[in-house]
Amino acid sequence: MGHPTLQSRGASSARVRRAPSVGSARRAMGNAQSGHDLLFAHWPIAPEGLRPLIPSQLALETFDGRCWVGVVPFWMSGVRARGVPAIPGASRFPELNVRTYVAYGGKPGVYFFSLDAASRLAVQTARAVYHLPYFYANMKAESAGEEIVYRSLRHDAAAEFRGRYRPVAPVELRKPGTLEHWLSERYCLYTAHKSEVYRGEIHHVPWPLQDASAHISVNSLASAAGIVLPDANPVLHFAKRLDVLVWPLRRAK
Repeated sequence: MGHPTLQSRGASSARVRRAPSVGSARRAMGNAQSGHDLLFAHWPIAPEGLRPLIPSQLALETFDGRCWVGVVPFWMSGVRARGVPAIPGASRFPELNVRTYVAYGGKPGVYFFSLDAASRLAVQTARAVYHLPYFYANMKAESAGEEIVYRSLRHDAAAEFRGRYRPVAPVELRKPGTLEHWLSERYCLYTAHKSEVYRGEIHHVPWPLQDASAHISVNSLASAAGIVLPDANPVLHFAKRLDVLVWPLRRAK
């Protein structure tokens, strides 16, 4: 697997900040992971196009009257239970998700239509523990100069991504009220299981976003989830690295 090195030229590693809301030992066994070379490609979608695809208990969130669907390729390292050493051969792999943005009880979060990963163990574990729609895929992420060359093909399904992307501007922390902040600064995920809504808290520093360019030659992941993307250029952002803690699921209230 041709991953670039963890510390690349022109970017620094962001450390996870301690979450003041997490104070009990029961919740302290979250998962730690680092995401690298992320592309956020977002398209606006009319709410009526997404409503049938989202559990009815979740409220669709909109920005200027539109929902947004993101296709997010990256690669991960250091995937492990917090305080436990990473498992050799199972802690470093590409991952790619398709997402939109929802709320429950007034708390905004992320809803995943699909998550493709190049680790069978990660797929099996996430499906069992987080009830998330993970799929095993043949994937590769490589550096080619300043670009990331990325490809993914899901096993036993017509869900494929091929593209190359790179940052084109310095890191900029986005201000509240902007689309970029609305898309990225979300600190929980939602999933539904047996008619119940569950929330997983996510903790990290603010996203070190950079404006980006991309050439996406194949992208059938959204259509595999029943989403029709508009024939328009996506809004593109890049992040070199972010360290994340994901806490166990809890029934949302």
